[in-house]
Amino acid sequence: MTQKRIGLLLLLPALLMVLVLFLFPLGISLHAAFTDKQGALTVEHFIKAQSLYSTDMVFTLFIILTASVLVCLCSLVLSGLMGLSESRFLVASLKWLYRWPLFIPFIVAAQCMRTFLAKNGLMNNSFVALGLYEPASSISFLDWRGIIITFVWKQTPFVTLMLAGAVASLDRSMIEAARNLGASRLRVMVEIIIPQVMPVLMVGLILSFVTMMSVLSVPMMVAGSQPTLLTVDMAFRINSYGDYPTANALGVISYLMTSLVAWFYLRQQMRDHAHQPM
Repeated sequence: MTQKRIGLLLLLPALLMVLVLFLFPLGISLHAAFTDKQGALTVEHFIKAQSLYSTDMVFTLFIILTASVLVCLCSLVLSGLMGLSESRFLVASLKWLYRWPLFIPFIVAAQCMRTFLAKNGLMNNSFVALGLYEPASSISFLDWRGIIITFVWKQTPFVTLMLAGAVASLDRSMIEAARNLGASRLRVMVEIIIPQVMPVLMVGLILSFVTMMSVLSVPMMVAGSQPTLLTVDMAFRINSYGDYPTANALGVISYLMTSLVAWFYLRQQMRDHAHQPM
């Protein structure tokens, strides 16, 4: 009993933080989204949110899913290069470079991208200096493409860090055996490494999905046009109209989007455990 009480005491601070910082705000949000001014149950706030922001809902899913897919591909490439490359210089350079975005807040990343992706920004000026195209051909990427680029640049190191650790912990004998039998690095990555690190990859992508869904600064600062992400719509409803019920309805819709991704992951994990031998 003493050990159980000590364990509960150790868990208590974390449970209190979850209760105060997540469950309590979630309860308030659900109550505001599903009740009217008189306190009666209603779905009028969801109908209003759907009529005003249905395009933004689809746009949000498109942006986040596209960014998640690109984060997946980039992190697999980086972790594969660091785990399979025989060039120590390349591995050391990647380890030094890819982690930098981890320490940069989203608002700083968004401001950097505003100057990097602008029509006369650093990216276009570099291409012009290299002679890749003329100055008149420069275009601005401060739109939906800029949002995706910012998200991918910011979240790839997070997933790569998790994957690199998973790849480093694998049994090297299988990899070496496959290489000795003539398998290419790509085949080793696809057929040996990825199946073993898939659970870690899924966790990293889900956490990235949730993080990108909650970011406000990037869509506001990089694009700032319609359509936009639901976080911007929520801020607009509150700051411009004080319309908390509709903002909370949009928040519940965001919860449902992230819950769908989490449900898919849990369902896949349960299937994998069911097929494992006892």
